[in-house]
This record gives sequence, structure tokens and C-alpha cells, in this order.
Amino acid sequence: EVWTELLQSMKSRGLEQAELFLSDGVVGMKTALAKTYPQAHFQRCLVHVMRNICAKVRVEDREAIMNEFKQIHQQANKAAAVDVLHAFYAKWNKSYNHVIRNLKDIEPYLL
Repeated sequence: EVWTELLQSMKSRGLEQAELFLSDGVVGMKTALAKTYPQAHFQRCLVHVMRNICAKVRVEDREAIMNEFKQIHQQANKAAAVDVLHAFYAKWNKSYNHVIRNLKDIEPYLL
């Protein structure tokens, strides 16, 4: 598997441990990371998540949605971020159920 090989190469070149690994939604990366650096935390790349959201919402809603979504990562702690994220879900679910459903699927990796 290409991702396992990539991470093994990093390990063999001296990267003993990774604390946090940021990635887009590439298939197989979380599994490869768990094998190579089992203690590392995985987080979805905020830029990629925002691009995916923008691609799936109406142009006239993009600015408002992005401004609200950015508030999630500006919170002082995880509990506050979860509250803002769930308020975001509630506000936009009716208009963009497919977007909210996708975010809920990756929620463990957003924060």
C-alpha cells in the first residue's frame, strides 16, 4: 500500500513518532497511520474540508457558511468547538443535508 510505504519511509529516515497528522480524505491514510504511528492523532485538513463544502453549496451561501464554519476552529476548547459545530449542523441541515451528513461522518477527525 502506497501510504504505508510512504510512512515507513519517513520512519526509516528518522521520524520516530508523529503527534498529529493532517490529511485530506485520501483513502487508506488513517489505516496506514495507525499501523506506522499508532500513537499519532489524525485530523482532516481544514482547507480541504472547506473546499469540499464550498463545492456543494450555492454560491450565494458560500460566504456565510464559510464564516460560520471557521468559527468552529476559533473556539478556546474542544467542548466549545463541538457546540459551535452542532449549531452549524442545526442551522444548515435543512438547506444542505448532504453537506451536514458528510461533516457528521468525519466529525471525529475535525477537531
